[in-house]
Amino acid sequence: MTIQFTNNNGDATITLCGRLDTSVSTEIKSEIDKNLATAGNINSLTMDAEGLEYISSSGLRILLVLAKSYKNFKVINVNPDVYDVLNMTGFSKIIKVERALRQLSIDGCEQIGVGGVGTVYRLDGDTIIKVFREGTTIDEVRKEITMSKEAFVMGTPTAISFDIVKVGSQYGLVYELLNAETLSSCIKRAPERIEEFARQYANLFRQLHSIEVPADSNVSDAIEHERQQILHIRRYFPQESIDLLLQILDAIPTSNRLLHLDLQVKNTMMQGDELMLIDMGEMGYGHPVLDLGHAYSAMVLLIGDYDKTIGIPRELGNKVWDLAINYYFEGLPADVIEQRKAQIDVVARIRNFSWLALSDSFPESVIKQCQELFDQRITARRDYILDVCKTFKDWTL
Repeated sequence: MTIQFTNNNGDATITLCGRLDTSVSTEIKSEIDKNLATAGNINSLTMDAEGLEYISSSGLRILLVLAKSYKNFKVINVNPDVYDVLNMTGFSKIIKVERALRQLSIDGCEQIGVGGVGTVYRLDGDTIIKVFREGTTIDEVRKEITMSKEAFVMGTPTAISFDIVKVGSQYGLVYELLNAETLSSCIKRAPERIEEFARQYANLFRQLHSIEVPADSNVSDAIEHERQQILHIRRYFPQESIDLLLQILDAIPTSNRLLHLDLQVKNTMMQGDELMLIDMGEMGYGHPVLDLGHAYSAMVLLIGDYDKTIGIPRELGNKVWDLAINYYFEGLPADVIEQRKAQIDVVARIRNFSWLALSDSFPESVIKQCQELFDQRITARRDYILDVCKTFKDWTL
């Protein structure tokens, strides 16, 4: 039996490996007590049981003492055998116990979608898995589940995950989606149906944007999230460039409509005849122009490998967008539609560069390309952009 103790600014972890039986329990308790006594102030205490093979009644008494002494005590990464003991003895009712996540492999699995925070693979005919990018925390994964459930309750066609897993060192969410494929795959397989697909795509936006997010929802403010992303990329751009992006953002009217914020065609699943959302990691509330600007940034202005990211050639993707946005604004006067398209184009310029905040490990060549394009797409059009920003107030809901 081995024990390891770590303390990260008051968040302490006890890691156990082996069998916590009667023969070692006294020694283990003594070592735990010694570490805790010298650790200073402890805000939370976690026992990592990933390597714990067995626990006896004397081991359970150690857990009970720790639970009584530390309000935020929890046991994580518990294997099935140990979990059964904790469950049958009632410990799972008085102590927060988290099962160990099962490991899955995506070797040989078809990649079917790429989003801002992860990549989607097909596991088999019935299930798909979204693998989050390296560095994503378990709390961020759980947040996505929460957002998906809230969106579902509010009327969004969202698939709900039924399992959190590990894929190597990364987290994954498993979804049951029968006969589902990405919208980009549908368009590529049947380009003659492009107008039908574009209308469905537009209707999905309209469905989302018709939903008003209640004040007590866990859905976050999309404008503030975008602001944090802009501030995060200050390392790549001069302050005057950051200020211009913030000026565009500040001109966007406030609203409480539901926004997906990464709704491109390779990030949308077609199940039967219905479009489904599986990537809700960036979901927020705000004005629809921000959501449409994000989508336009991907579907039209994307920086990088278009075919790989969107799943179809750029020319075809641009055509889908042109059709979809006209369907989205169907019924409005032509001059209003043109003005709103210009507003979307300007807002998209933010996402063109704020996406760099999704990771701190992009290649230097990608960062350099973005820096060069910033001058071309924003700095050189500053006056035009600021003139369009003055019209944002005209887009009422």
